[in-house]
Order: sequence, then structure tokens, then C-alpha cells
Amino acid sequence: MAALGVEVTVPKDDGETNTAVNVPESVLRRDQARLEEAERRRNVKESQTVKEEKSDFFTSTFNAEKTAVEEMLSSSNFSDRDKAAKTLEEITVRIQQLQKFLNDSMLFLTQYEIRQAQASMQKLQSSLDEKRDLVLPKKKFAFRSRNAGATKQPEPSKQTTDKSASDVGGTVVVDAAISVYQCGFSNAENQVLIMQAEEIQQKDVLLSHLTNCKVKLYGCPSTLHIKNIRSCEILCGPVSSSVFVDQCTDSTLVFPCQQLRTHNTTATQIYVHVTSRAIIEDCREVRFAPFTWTYPGIHDHFKVAGLDPDRNNWTDVDDFNWLAAGTPSPNWTVIPETERISSWDFVGPS
Repeated sequence: MAALGVEVTVPKDDGETNTAVNVPESVLRRDQARLEEAERRRNVKESQTVKEEKSDFFTSTFNAEKTAVEEMLSSSNFSDRDKAAKTLEEITVRIQQLQKFLNDSMLFLTQYEIRQAQASMQKLQSSLDEKRDLVLPKKKFAFRSRNAGATKQPEPSKQTTDKSASDVGGTVVVDAAISVYQCGFSNAENQVLIMQAEEIQQKDVLLSHLTNCKVKLYGCPSTLHIKNIRSCEILCGPVSSSVFVDQCTDSTLVFPCQQLRTHNTTATQIYVHVTSRAIIEDCREVRFAPFTWTYPGIHDHFKVAGLDPDRNNWTDVDDFNWLAAGTPSPNWTVIPETERISSWDFVGPS
């Protein structure tokens, strides 16, 4: 039986007449496959070249901006309080922009490059916090709060006399830097604590030394710090840059953010929307689920924070204490769907 073939017209050597040659289909298929493989390799090579060029551009740009921010932190004149506040505000904005640049570049960066950049961002943020605490020392304020059975949200927080919680009935002591970029709640037990969008808009928020408290933060802060928390439920609107969690036990945390760093935390549930990867270190029994809280205006707050509502990497968790490739970390798990909370109604907005 003759092999199937295709007639191909081939010119003769004398260039005057053409002749038809019957070429087997198998030969044509092999030739086509060879051409496609050559094209694939060329595309891979071009793609790799583009990726390397993007990576080189990211590294040089990121390092240059990081160095510029470090120089601002080390060489700026912070003796004048008003000028110091403006300088810290500028540094805060530049760190946020650098974080966004990192987030937008993650698609073509290696995991090593991402971790190195995230570590640099953490160091910059810590340096900024230390400088702010040094040049704009904290002052005690008191914010009114409702008890856990309240059904109406409290009035916007107002400054009161500088007294301890035991001296002022029904108040909660708050550590708030004089700078407009710091606010929050500290040293409270068995309280319902609420702040509205205008109180936290693009500010650094600190929640520390809280026990058995329920906290709702409506709006989009710049950065959220959660430290020394026990048996609390904390809900926050979209955070423009990072959330830093440290020394948290038996609690539930709910927030969207660009980046999450969690340290020294045990038996805690985190309902998160994170556009980069979540990082844990020295943690045990941490459980993750997708962000489920909503409130009027949250979609606008996502836009202000620069977060993509459709991009959530809540299952991409890096455990810096677990280096066994291919084996899941025993320090964190996913909350089963049947156990996830979808309604957060302890106190709604008025």
C-alpha cells in the first residue's frame, strides 16, 4: 500500500520548469514539528531574556529607592517637630510606593528575590517606626468605648484628660503619637473598641496589650501593628501596605493588606486578603481563611488602599521556620469551609 503523501512543486536546477514531488506526510509532520520546536525555543529564550531584564530593572530600581529612604531616615534633621512630621510623612509615602512596586513585580521575580525584598521592606518599616517613636514620642489619650453588649457605635473619639483607665470610668487608654500618622488602642480588657474611617485614614494604627476585646476599624490605614493580643477579635478595613502581628494568642484577625508578617503567634485564626504572600515565623496553630468581612464603603476603601479585590493569595503562606521543600508546614493550616465565619455582627456601624 502506497504511503500517503502531498505533492510539492520544486523548481529544477535549470530554473525553467517545475516538477511535482510527492512528499510523505510523515516527513512534512516531522519538518513542521521541527519548525514549531525551534519557534518554541526562540520564544522561551526571548521570554527568559525579558524576565531577566525586568528582574535587573526591579533590583536596581528597588535598591536605589531603598537606599534613598535609608538616607532620609539617617540624615534628615528631626530636631524641629513640624518638619520631622512632614519628613516622616514623606518617608511613609515612599515606603508605600516601594511596597506597591514590589507587589506589581512579583509575577516575574523568583521566590528568593521576593523574600529578600520583603525582608528589606520589613527593615525599612521598622526603622521608620523607631524613628517616629524617637522624634514624636507617644502621649496618652483616652477614647470612649461601649461595652460588649452595646448596639450602637460610639461617637467619634475625643481627647480627654491624661488619666489611667482606672481613673476614668468607661474609658480605654490609647497610645497615640502626636503625629497624625499614629493612632490606635492599648491596655484594655473586655471592651468593644471602634474607630471610623476618618480617624484612621492612611495612618499607622497600633493595637497593643488588649485582652478579650472586640475591635472594628472602618477605613483604610497605611499600616496596622498588632502586638501582645490575647483572646481578641480584630476586624480592619483594607490596609495600604503591611500588617505586622506579634505575640498574639487565641485570637481572630480579619483584614485585607498588601503584605502580612506574623511572629510569635499561637492558636490564632486569620481571615486575610493579601496581594503578596503571607509570612509567619515562630508561630504555631495558626489557621488561615479568605477575608469575609464587609461594611458600607469597603469597595471604595479597597481602591484607596490600592488593593485588587480579585487578587487574594491567602493560601500562599511562607513559614520561615519550615524549610522542608515539598512538605507542608505543621505550623499553619487552612480553616475548613464548614468552620469559617461569614458574619461579623458584634457591633455594626451606626
